[in-house]
Order: sequence, then C-alpha cells, then structure tokens
Amino acid sequence: MTVPVVLTGASGFIGSAVLRRLTQHDVHIRVVTRRDLPLPAQAEQVRADLSRPSTLAGVCSGARVLVHAASHVGSDERLCTQVNEAGTAALMREAERAGVERIVSLSTTAVYGRGPHRGAAVGELEPDPGSPASRSRLAGEAHALRQGALVLRAGLITGAGDRWVVPALAELVCRVPGLWRGGHALLSLIDVDDLARLVAAAALTTTGPGGSGEAPRGVHHAVHPEPVRNRDLLDRLARLGVLPPLTRELTWRECLELMEENPGRIGERRLRLLAFDHHYATGVWQACGTAPGQGPLAALDGAAPWYRAHLLRSAAT
Repeated sequence: MTVPVVLTGASGFIGSAVLRRLTQHDVHIRVVTRRDLPLPAQAEQVRADLSRPSTLAGVCSGARVLVHAASHVGSDERLCTQVNEAGTAALMREAERAGVERIVSLSTTAVYGRGPHRGAAVGELEPDPGSPASRSRLAGEAHALRQGALVLRAGLITGAGDRWVVPALAELVCRVPGLWRGGHALLSLIDVDDLARLVAAAALTTTGPGGSGEAPRGVHHAVHPEPVRNRDLLDRLARLGVLPPLTRELTWRECLELMEENPGRIGERRLRLLAFDHHYATGVWQACGTAPGQGPLAALDGAAPWYRAHLLRSAAT
C-alpha cells in the first residue's frame, strides 16, 4: 500500500537526501517548499513557508507520515524563532488536524551546548543551547514531542552537500595548522546518506494498518554508534586530497594563540566543538530496524570529489 508522506526541507542538505531515500519505497511524497524544485515522479510540491504559518494550512491533509527536516541555522534570532519554533508549532497543529499517524522531526546535538560530552545517552545531559539556531530548535522539539514524534538529534553530518563540517575543518586547519590537542577528541558523526536511510526507516516503521512494527518515539541521538577520532578524520581527508596533511600536535593554548594570530570567519566555539570530545550514545538504529552502515569515515571516499570541488570554488571566491 502506497504511504502518503509529507516532507519539509527537501531543498536542503539533509532533506534532499531524505527525499532520495524515500523514493526507494512505496510512498507518495508531498514536498512542502518555498520554491520550485525538480521532483521525482512519485512526489508533488506544495508551496508553503514555515516563517508564515498561515501558508501551512492543509499541507498534511490525507498524509499518514510527516518528516520535518526543515530548519533555519543562521544567527538571526528572529528568523530562527519564526522558522524553528513558531513554524514547527504550526506544522504540528496541521499534523494533528490531519490525523497524521507518524512524525519524524530532525534536530541536533548542538542543543546540549558547550562540551565536552562523553558518551551520554538521552536524558543524561541537560540541554544548554548556545546559539539562536540551537535554542529555537530545542523549543521546536517540544512541539513535535507533544504530537508523539520521534525527534532525532543528529551529530556532525558529513557527505556531499556538507557546507558546515568539512568546510569548517578546511578553514581551521589553515588558521590553526596542527592536530588540536593532539587530535584525540572523539566526535559523533553521521554520513548524510546514512542519516537519510535512518529517517526513512523511522518514518515508515508505523503502527496501525500496514505498519511494520512498534514505532520508536521521543528523543534519540542520530549518530553512528562508533565515535570518530579527530585525527583519524583529518588523516582520512588528507589522504583523499581534501585537506592538507597534519603532523604537529598542538596544545589548546597554542590553538587559541594561532586563532588570534590568524583571524577568520569561524570562532573559538566551533573549534572547541571539534577539538574536545562531543560524542553520544544511541540505540536508535536497532529501534528502527536498520543497521548503522560502514560509518562516516568510509563514506568520505564517495564524498571526496564533491568536497574537493566545493572547497576549490570557495577558495576562488
């Protein structure tokens, strides 16, 4: 039986990967977007804008599943609140009105704020968001949870289309050329295609007629079960020709001194995220009946050509 699914965020890094993955299943996808997109045959488009809740009226009508992968991740407090909090609240009201059976909502481990964090499970850390994006996304989680959603807090997301993790590494290794704190930090990463596979599995593990089992709900960490060591990540990217090789080990004091000597776009907060432990426990893969896959380091092989081209274009502008 074809499952009607509503998807937000299909034009974004995560949402576009989710769209590709959903098309491998027997679904009809209603893509909620602000602008026209090229869509597969089993998808239709509805124009709406999370920052304008009135435009969301009826977007979930007839749907059994809602996948909410849209967010604003900039620094504009007003826009973050409009999209991530008020927009999510309005979308969840539409899902309730339509009787949607299953909701999967994407969030981020950034809601925990400044680390280090070492292997904590959900509930073992008190959220302490430090940016407009993470504060508003945490607020948005509450609206989704009230509707019985599965909220997936994703870790650092890599893969073709990533404009945050590896591009940040590229800037930082130029400004702070070395292995930060020896490169020993353990990080929770997930490849975007693995995340999309997890989201699709979670969305289509529904209860009720045609469902395949008991669907997990509440908050879960969407990360690969095995954290990645910072120096292993940097070494893999160097061997793939994405970043320059690094051998010098730097203390944290040396890192901060080099950051000050070599100013740039990225601040200390993001360097700290990459240089100190930020990894989280997860059982969501088993709960959704899917395997975590080869892991984010191995997946970099396929993403390397995109990263090389993107970083080359960025350097030229």
